[in-house]
Amino acid sequence: MFKLSRIITLLMFVISSLCAQPSSAQVNSNSPIMIGAEIFIEPGQTHEEIDLWFKKLSENGMTVCRIRMFEDYMKSADNSWDFSLFDQAFIAAEKYGVKIFGTLFPYTPDNSIGGFKFPESQEHEEQIKIYIEKTVNHYKHFKSLYGWVLINEPGTGGFIPENGYTTNKFSEWEKKQKTPAYNSKGYPLLKNFDKEKFLVDYNTWYLDWIAQEIARYDTAHYIHVNNHQIFENIAEYDFPAWRKFLHSLGASAHPSWHFGYFKRPQYTVALSANCNIIRSGAGPLPFWVTELQGGNNTYSGNNPFCPTQEEITQWLWTSIASGAEGIIFWCFNPRSIGEEAGEWALLDFQNNPSDRLIAAHEISKTLAKNKKLFEKIRPVEPDITILYNRESLWVEKKVQYSEHDDYEGRQPGGAIKSALAYYEVLSENGIIPNMAEFNEFDWSKDDYTGVSIIMANQISLPSWQWEPIRNFVKKGGKLFVEGLTGFYDENMLSLFNTGFPLQDVFGGILKEAICIPGDFEMNIQYPLPVHLWKGYIFNTTGQVLSKENQHITATKNKFGKGEVLWIPSLAGLGAWRSGKKENLSKLLLEELEPQQPIRFEKHEEDLFMQTMQNEQSHLSLVINKSMTEREVKIDAPHLSAEIVFSDKTGQINENILTIHPEETIVLAWKKKK
Repeated sequence: MFKLSRIITLLMFVISSLCAQPSSAQVNSNSPIMIGAEIFIEPGQTHEEIDLWFKKLSENGMTVCRIRMFEDYMKSADNSWDFSLFDQAFIAAEKYGVKIFGTLFPYTPDNSIGGFKFPESQEHEEQIKIYIEKTVNHYKHFKSLYGWVLINEPGTGGFIPENGYTTNKFSEWEKKQKTPAYNSKGYPLLKNFDKEKFLVDYNTWYLDWIAQEIARYDTAHYIHVNNHQIFENIAEYDFPAWRKFLHSLGASAHPSWHFGYFKRPQYTVALSANCNIIRSGAGPLPFWVTELQGGNNTYSGNNPFCPTQEEITQWLWTSIASGAEGIIFWCFNPRSIGEEAGEWALLDFQNNPSDRLIAAHEISKTLAKNKKLFEKIRPVEPDITILYNRESLWVEKKVQYSEHDDYEGRQPGGAIKSALAYYEVLSENGIIPNMAEFNEFDWSKDDYTGVSIIMANQISLPSWQWEPIRNFVKKGGKLFVEGLTGFYDENMLSLFNTGFPLQDVFGGILKEAICIPGDFEMNIQYPLPVHLWKGYIFNTTGQVLSKENQHITATKNKFGKGEVLWIPSLAGLGAWRSGKKENLSKLLLEELEPQQPIRFEKHEEDLFMQTMQNEQSHLSLVINKSMTEREVKIDAPHLSAEIVFSDKTGQINENILTIHPEETIVLAWKKKK
């Protein structure tokens, strides 16, 4: 016999179904920035509790939420389906004007938070199909449904499941592969990376398969997916291939789980880089921060801590300044049983707002008060792009001989950390570069004058990347090359001793890379801290920039209309590890000459600035991650600023900004009279 509350729930669902008009999956670029949080639904919760959470969500300026649609909480042991628990959430969302991302979550034996990443058998695939059919058909009529999240956090960290299903998929994949044209120069051809290539395509196939299954029943709603552990898992993702079945791309960004390469004061820069990678991957599509850490780690998390209200403010504004269409915190209410029970929430155990939720609400109020100012806001388009490629990440894993190597340049992550070091240095100048995978860059232009690329320690340069690099420089681009970039090709052929294909572009070839364990200093235009490798150049056409004991350590080479600056030593990781970034900053600004409309007058260590723009104005986000009050001059010719948002008492006068430790300030710029 049904309880009265369940009868009411089902009756409201019928009414909702009759009235609902499915929302369009097409993106509305004029829509305001959406802020929300995950509502965690599980058996044991009452109708009154669920209603209260959506009410409080709305009262705190949140217009969107995400719900894990656990099959285990819908399907009974007798194979019947009971959706009433989740119906209550969808009805409450409609009542309070909240839109829902429904995350598909087929049955897992342990009801894990993370879920599985691929089907385990043909029978399992059929079960997933049935789950999608039942869930999508039931909820597609609700007006509160915004869209579907295909899977929670695809990506395995390089692990390929060992079962018959995946083995068959690998065999099918192998049969379809064509041997690319490749000149091995007579050396043996090693098939080192078939499994890595397969995993990239396997992720794409499974996400596309889920999207097609949804489309059998619902073509009216948004399709989305969120990636996690981006700096470690990045080599598994082919974002351009995903664009054909997504309406937006998202990120999970939990510092406690995902920012292990960074120290806590760097989490703002880490989030900015994470957003930048996802925005590049999304291309013409919008991107979201689909999961942003909102609460405490009691037992979970690799680096457990509780975000402060200042950090919540910093992270939320950083996501907005990076161009996110929406940000969803994990989570609003705590899960009650299982992994992460009692953790992560924006509410306290009495269902009252924490200081973190209050901080998020202040930003929602600022956005609502200044709708026109933030309309169609987007990051200022930079003229510098930091490129990485997945082949470099594959190679550095393959060449590992010890899991206990103490030297970051040799460890997995050395290539991406090198790229991130340059991202951090530039951000401390108020310049946020693009950060993109090699294939996401537009190599088709006729002229690259004024455009710069940084390739930091990208140790593999596959043969198909040589010609795009050559044309980029030839057509006017500036290429800043650092570390052991180009040491190998895609098959781990050592390029510098077998005939370097870009010798004419670089103006020389690597002579040696001397390994000096630890950190040291080199004089390359300026004294620069360097990590692990000291590179010497056999110069042919380059202008010598620096020497050490008759060994050339840096050159600049003109090629076509452009030029290449080459430092074959780990200057980025040297700055990253030592914290001494000022001289590398000087070198970058002098050589790359970025044309940023608003930036710090000089390098400001431990400060972060990102500038946004729309048709009306420019806005700048400034965050002080140092331990002291700072007074900084902002270079913004012919512009003056006023403070739109501050969480402390900072001030600006004649473009001199006073900002306190951990303070976040948003500035609106206008032309001087």
